Amino acid sequence: MKSDQSLDCMGLYCPMPIVRTAERFKQLKIGDILEIVADDVGIKKDMPAWCEATGHECLGLEETGGEIKVYVKKTHA
Repeated sequence: MKSDQSLDCMGLYCPMPIVRTAERFKQLKIGDILEIVADDVGIKKDMPAWCEATGHECLGLEETGGEIKVYVKKTHA
């Protein structure tokens, strides 16, 4: 999946991938897609929950070996 920016969260565990995503989202424009790369399996549930809570759109995830990529679209300011 194509993204506008990538955020490396490898080696970070809950809640840090969510914290880093929230910080990065402040710098994104509406419509931008952020790719979050992590190895904590908790992100598969945590990121969709964060998107639902904040109103941003979780576009999906890809898992290859121990690497998980989650794609999130910024939908509002």
